[in-house]
Amino acid sequence: MNAVIPRMLCGLLALFASQVLAQSSTITGTVIDAQSRQPVPDVVVTATSPNLQGEQTVITDAQGEYRIPQLPPGVYLLRYEKERYKPYARSDVQLRLNRTIRVNVELLTDPLGEVVEICAAPDIDEGSTTTGVNVDQEFIKRLAAPGSGGTSRSFESLAELAPGKENDQYGVPIGEALTVVSAAPRYNLSPAMPGMSMTLRLHPVPSEQPLRRLRRGEPLTRAHYFDMYFKGYGVNPTVDTEDERFSTFSVDTDTASYTLARAYLERSSLPEEGAVRVEEFVNTFDHAYPAPVEVPFNVHVEGFPSPARKGYQVLRIGVKAREVSDAQRKPSHLVFVIDVSGSMQGDQRLGLVKRALLLLVNELDARDRVSIVVYGSEARQVLPPTSAEDKERLLTAIDGLHSEGSTNAQAGMELGYRIASEHLLEGGINRVILCSDGVANNGITDADGIWSRVKNFAAQGITLSTVGFGMGHYNDVLMERLAQVGEGNYAYVDRLKEAHRIFVKNLTGTLQVVAKDVKLQVEFDPKAVSRYRLLGYENRMLSKEQFRDDRVDAGEVGAGHSVTALYEVKLNKPAPSLGTLRIRYKAPEGGDSKELETKLARGALQASYGAAAPTTRLAYVAAALAEKLRGSYWTRALTYGALVELWEGLGAPLKARDDVSELGGLIHRAASLDQRQDLFESFAPVKSMDFDHEPSGPQDVGLE
Repeated sequence: MNAVIPRMLCGLLALFASQVLAQSSTITGTVIDAQSRQPVPDVVVTATSPNLQGEQTVITDAQGEYRIPQLPPGVYLLRYEKERYKPYARSDVQLRLNRTIRVNVELLTDPLGEVVEICAAPDIDEGSTTTGVNVDQEFIKRLAAPGSGGTSRSFESLAELAPGKENDQYGVPIGEALTVVSAAPRYNLSPAMPGMSMTLRLHPVPSEQPLRRLRRGEPLTRAHYFDMYFKGYGVNPTVDTEDERFSTFSVDTDTASYTLARAYLERSSLPEEGAVRVEEFVNTFDHAYPAPVEVPFNVHVEGFPSPARKGYQVLRIGVKAREVSDAQRKPSHLVFVIDVSGSMQGDQRLGLVKRALLLLVNELDARDRVSIVVYGSEARQVLPPTSAEDKERLLTAIDGLHSEGSTNAQAGMELGYRIASEHLLEGGINRVILCSDGVANNGITDADGIWSRVKNFAAQGITLSTVGFGMGHYNDVLMERLAQVGEGNYAYVDRLKEAHRIFVKNLTGTLQVVAKDVKLQVEFDPKAVSRYRLLGYENRMLSKEQFRDDRVDAGEVGAGHSVTALYEVKLNKPAPSLGTLRIRYKAPEGGDSKELETKLARGALQASYGAAAPTTRLAYVAAALAEKLRGSYWTRALTYGALVELWEGLGAPLKARDDVSELGGLIHRAASLDQRQDLFESFAPVKSMDFDHEPSGPQDVGLE
């Protein structure tokens, strides 16, 4: 018996060793023509590595797709070659054991055959290739482990880019010439380790090269994409309530993503997938929720069967903040920090900033003071704190703004905060408003220090809002992050009408915060709901423990603002309640958090899409367009034609509203432009689509 045990152990060790040796990794991807956007077949793709004997070579198929299986882990050099195209080499592809990574490449035609090599691109995150991986289980494991790597769902923890000379520890690029336009997870196989779809642009834009600004209606060319920087956060997974019944996130009332997408579509181009944030599409629209009277928030719940996901209900949760009349608005000191560098030159940049400020000045009164700081190569004060009644002085200062120098954003913000601090308006609104394209190529040498100072000023009551301007030379990531850390909001202005909406129509809500650090948590009843997915808020997700952790910053809500969240839920047995909604918030002055709680009545679910309120339908149409634009797996079954019909079903009164009419036009425009191939069709056809689980690759449907 004693001799048998060692032999058994040796056999088990040998079996284990053989299984480990048999494990391998895969590199896959798609190659397309950068100009025509069509797949490029017959591209020779070669992989070499110190850990690989010889080299592995494959050829792209008719759809431009390639797959290099059975690779040992290690660092790889990838080469892409085809006659009439510029060869491309990538030398830093990190491949881990038993993983698949996707590297998508766009080739430029170049008869000279110059090789382009990227040696220090951002890391590629990986998705597991282990057969039978349960995506939602991976999500739960990471979410449920407080303090473990990747589980802190604070805004700062979500950056995928590694620290370096071109970006800070939060992944925010601080250089001007960017070559990676979309380094974003395509689908969240788990929010802590999203699957990565890396799109690489093959040549840098020289920072000294002047950029011609785009006119309205002028199509974007490929060159214009090189200096637009966005960062996506994937697509939320579907979660089994038996594993995790809590869904927690910070509120978001920003609207920049929708306006940016509109600017793309009006220039006959699809927006970058990383630029699309579903919640900002939804929260751009007025959903006409009744305002609360004696409580800080009103909650409005309604649902209907999902038009896109068989067996699921769309659950809309709307939270409306109390309103404050213009007469009751607090006095304000607004410090405008305006980028006047060379990148802001043009009628749609600095010119639009000046026109927007003129609109705002006319809305202010004796309660308000305005200061103006500009920055190019250096920062300087253009206007000291000045009463809004002194219109002539204000208008003269605004009219005198002109473009100058490079972009020292740090100096501009530091001067703006110093003025706001020295002239703090006790009991009033103290707001720094950054107007910029987000490009910063000079002066930002201590990014960690910037975030720390912005947070400290916000704690003192000086908040920061960011307003973006410009198309074709823009950093969405930096503008959004600054507003988040500074406890303000982020908007993008593409036309004077949008400036009017922000600075005139919504002035009180834009300036006066009625609740800060607002978090929402839905606790689904597993007896009533078996599965759920939150649409959007990927970069606002929190763990259930962070809901009551007041050290964790969250979003702010302005007077009269509303926050809308959409869930897809799969029902269990009938029950009177689907779960419980909790709202946690602080007063604008800070202090202890307060918490509100309300039940989500099952009776709020309507029998059909048409039976739901028109504004509930509007929320879904806006979300569905965003999901389509960012290539979400869950809207594959919803065609653009069907989406147009859903928009038509909003009803004549609502469709006649200017913003809703415009939404219909954008849907039509997107439908005419979207020629992208379905990434899943080859191994998970729409006609046999699994509406409960998203496959991460062919292995999940038994094709390997």
